[in-house]
Order: sequence, then C-alpha cells, then structure tokens
Amino acid sequence: MSDSKASSAATGSSTEPAGTAPGTTPALPQEALPQEALPQKALEIASGYAFTGPALDLGALLWDGVCLPDAQIRIPLPMLNRHGLVAGATGTGKTKTLQLIAEQLSAQGVPVFLADIKGDVSGISAPGADNDKVRARAADVHQEWTATGFPAEFYALGGIGHGIPVRATVTSFGPVLLSKVLRLNQTQEQSLGLIFHYADQKGLELLDLKDLRSVVAFLTSDEGKAELKNIGGLSTATAGVILRSLTAFEGQGMGDFFGEPEFDTAEFLRTASDGRGTVSVLELPAVQDRPQLFSTFLMWLLADLFHDLPEVGDAEKPKLVFFFDEAHLLFNDASRAFLDSITQTVRLIRSKGVGVFFVTQTPKDVPADVLAQLGNRVQHALRAFTPDDQKALKATVKTFPNSAYDLEELLTGLGTGEAVVTVLSEKGAPTPVAATRLRAPESLMAPVDAAALDRAVAASPLHARYAQAVDRESAYEKLERRAAPEPALEPAPEPAPEPAAEPKRTRSEKPQGNVVEQVVGSGMFKSLARSIGTQIGREITRSVFGTARRRR
Repeated sequence: MSDSKASSAATGSSTEPAGTAPGTTPALPQEALPQEALPQKALEIASGYAFTGPALDLGALLWDGVCLPDAQIRIPLPMLNRHGLVAGATGTGKTKTLQLIAEQLSAQGVPVFLADIKGDVSGISAPGADNDKVRARAADVHQEWTATGFPAEFYALGGIGHGIPVRATVTSFGPVLLSKVLRLNQTQEQSLGLIFHYADQKGLELLDLKDLRSVVAFLTSDEGKAELKNIGGLSTATAGVILRSLTAFEGQGMGDFFGEPEFDTAEFLRTASDGRGTVSVLELPAVQDRPQLFSTFLMWLLADLFHDLPEVGDAEKPKLVFFFDEAHLLFNDASRAFLDSITQTVRLIRSKGVGVFFVTQTPKDVPADVLAQLGNRVQHALRAFTPDDQKALKATVKTFPNSAYDLEELLTGLGTGEAVVTVLSEKGAPTPVAATRLRAPESLMAPVDAAALDRAVAASPLHARYAQAVDRESAYEKLERRAAPEPALEPAPEPAPEPAAEPKRTRSEKPQGNVVEQVVGSGMFKSLARSIGTQIGREITRSVFGTARRRR
C-alpha cells in the first residue's frame, strides 16, 4: 500500500475514485487517468495541469465542494519567472501559500527572497510540527508530508530587529525611491533628481543621509547660491523643502537604513551545500510601523538585482523568486515616474531569470500595467460585507479567464488554505481556472524564537561582512572641512631673488573658481577618487529608478 493510501486509511477517508489503478501516486499525469475517474468538467480542468517537466505541487482540485486528490494542481518550474500574484483577505492563508511555494523552490535549488512583515515566516528554517490537522490536510490532497526545515538567512533593515543588517547608500538608493519615502511631490522629486545629478557630476559622494543633507544645505547657503543657479529648474524654496524633509526623516531614526557597508543583493542568489536554494528572509516586525520605508526598500533590492544580473532568456528554472508582501503599500501615493519604473522593472527582469510575486488583498491593489505582467495567480477568499467589498469582488472576477465556476460565489466561499488558481502552462498559455485545496507547508508554520534567530544570524558567514556600520569620508566630511577656517601659518622666509621672476597676475586674467570648483579640484577630492566604490570625475550611470549602478 502506498504512503498516501496508508495515511488515508488511517483517517478513514477514501483515497482513490473507482477505476483508478492500484499504486497510483500523486504525480500521475491526469491524461493517464481513465475517463470515469473524474467528472468531465473536472477532467478538463485537471488536464490543463498535466505537465511533463519539473513543477511545484500546490494541491488538489476542488469540484462541487469535493476534493479530488488525483487531480493535482501544479506550476511548471520554468514559468516561475513569469511573475505572479497571491491575493486574498486577511486570515485566508496567503502567508502559508508563500511558505509552501518557497519550500518547493528551495528543494529544487532555486533561491527565494521573502519579506516577513509579521514575523511568522521565520519558521521556514525549522521542521514543521506534526499534528492531526496537518495529517488530515495531507490525506485530503495525497501529500506525502515530512517535517522539514530549509536553509535560511535572516536580514533586518539597518540592523533594526533580528537579522544581518541591510543598508543602502543614498547614491545607490537614488532620487526616485528616496522621494517616495520622503513623500515629496512631483516637482520636489524632479528637483531632488537635479541635486543627485549635481552631486554625481561634482564627485560629491552621497553615502548616508547627512551627506545628502550637507549638499542641499550647501546649495541653499550663501556660498552655494551660485551653484544653485546653475542647476536648471531648482528653486531655493524647493531646496529648502527637501532639506526640511531630510532633517525630519533623519530625526525619526531613519538614518540607520542608509550607509555602508552597502548590501550586495547577489547574496540572495546563493544555494546551500546540499544544493537547495537559500531562503532569504527579511525580518520586518521592528519596522512594520514604517510601511513607506520598507516597501520602497524592497523595490530598491529588486532594482539593484535588475541592474546587476545578466540576461539569461528562458532558463530551465529561475535564478531567484522574489516575494513582495504587502504590495499595496508600494503603490499607494506613488508618482507616475515611480509606477512607470516598477512596470518597466517587472517587465524586463524576467529575462534575467528573476520571478516576482506580489502579495496583497485584491488584484485592484496592483496597477493594471503591472497586473498584466503577472502570469501566475493564487487567489484566496475575498469578503463581500460592504459595497466596496462587492465592487472589489466583481473586479477580481473580471481579471480571471473564462471559468467553469461561478467565481463570485466561489471566492466568497473558499475556506482557509483554499484558493482559485490559474498559471502559465509549459507552453506559456493560461491554464484553466482551478479551485484548489492547498498542501500543508512542511516547515514550521509559526515563528522561531528570538534567541534561535539571533544564534542563526551570529553563525552566518555574512554577519562579519555587514554587521558593523562604516562611516568613511564622503560629501559631509569634505564640505565640513572646506567650511572650516584655515589654520594660521608661520610666515615663510623670503625666497632668494630669481633671475626671471614670475609676473604678477593681472586683472584681465580669469579669477579663482567658485567654492565647489575649488573643493572638487583639491587634493582631498583627488584622493577620494581612488577610494573604493567611487566614480568621481564622471557622472554615475543611473537606472530607470535613478538608482546608481554598481560594479561588483
């Protein structure tokens, strides 16, 4: 007797419909089943998921309220870089769906990035707890459940919370993303871009917030007014607003997120010694009250990957799958430039082997241009208690292909751990809409304790690389030094007379350069040009987000 049969026998449930051959396994292709094994409509749906190549198993088909365990619903592994959406009301099981998909990706050697908003995804590193509920779900869907932990690294923005610190330099973060977290309007965003452009050209390295603040303060000072006039379209009033926003932002303790050592997003692409993909978990409970910041920081991580990864075309499996939790926070109050940049990044990063899954409550949280790029859908239950809820429900139904189900009724009646699924087949065509009872994650469906998290972080080889913040010379120090009074010098002895003395400078000759020209031409800036990671003397190449490209 197979394990799945034994498990079902132990629970008293039926494992196989009449006509199924003995020894059937959950991976048996649906076209191998006799016609009488499934209702005709269910058979048509199931046949759309009969993939021959490697795939992730999501669960079993639901039809007329009955779970059909021999009709497995799956996602082809190569299609994971065609992006996806996991949506549903609070408490419907979205987080467990992320965990289920992440586990199977890791098992097939694909690295995963997860943002842990509530702190309950850290359990992916520990084996799950065997109990009656898990065994019943496994029997329902013909899952051979085994408690398993997966290789994981834990990160924390700026080192706030439990995790390896993740920081970005201000230069790398760029003006578009920074405008989002500063809540600048479109005019102020464009002006901030001009300030970044000025700093890039003048070789003023923006590593942390005080560097940017010092450059803006210089431009609004008496000394810098001439420079400000040379920056087209930047008014003194707008520069003042940006300076005040920066000061307030820094005063809220946001400075910890910016600086060096800057995190190298290539760390997310690692695999463990046993070949499984590493699950990178960004722990966000300590900063969940700063949604604008962490959601925009997630976009910086994705944009940085986009800059650095080479084109790979259609690979056998993704290089990385990136789960963007609480995605609605990213799009709230976003500028047109910001939304355009997200759309372009999502559209183009697929060819670099990265899949992006947005996680939110309803598809309407995601702009239409972005939603159109998402080929895989896992939609959990929706509530329809208010007129707004009913409107959102109808809008969600319209985003699905034609279906054999009454989706409005189905989406309000799904239980926890059930979802409506449609994915891209191996040929790139949408699969039939399938109501699905999802498998149970094999890792712990609860947080690991803080002490265990801290031990894992301390034991990581990445801890020594990123734990200690570094504050090297940059724009702030250079401008501060330039503003300091020159020390008094001892009078030099009179030089011996020369046969041909150098003539004195006449009034017609060009006067000495302005303050910034003197700073940029000084020896300390020439020294800065040789420091690591700088691109002094030429403008930094920036991406669609205005983020700076780095050389690995």
